[in-house]
Amino acid sequence: MPEDLYANMEVAPREVKDKLARGEKILFVDVREQWEYDTSHIEGSVLIPLREIPANLPRLESADEVILFCHHGMRSMDAAAWLRSQGVTGARSMAGGIDLWATEIDPKILRY
Repeated sequence: MPEDLYANMEVAPREVKDKLARGEKILFVDVREQWEYDTSHIEGSVLIPLREIPANLPRLESADEVILFCHHGMRSMDAAAWLRSQGVTGARSMAGGIDLWATEIDPKILRY
């Protein structure tokens, strides 16, 4: 029976913050567009817009854990599912995206 690609797919913003604080090796990827990143972004994240994920597969494959986020969590869920289908088993989506991060973790981040 094939492994469920969606098992353990989402991670809560608090868990991501804790992983970053512990210095865990995470590739923290913002899959939004450049204008969204310019509007607000999470320190320590790297911008790879959703449409550029396939071209960056080698970089993403080499990471132990990839946590992706977008505005509310839909694009990053799609990206994580696609990456898992390509064998990147450590790909996960941050639930609620940057919007939930701004609400729960860092209220200084501009919500849009």
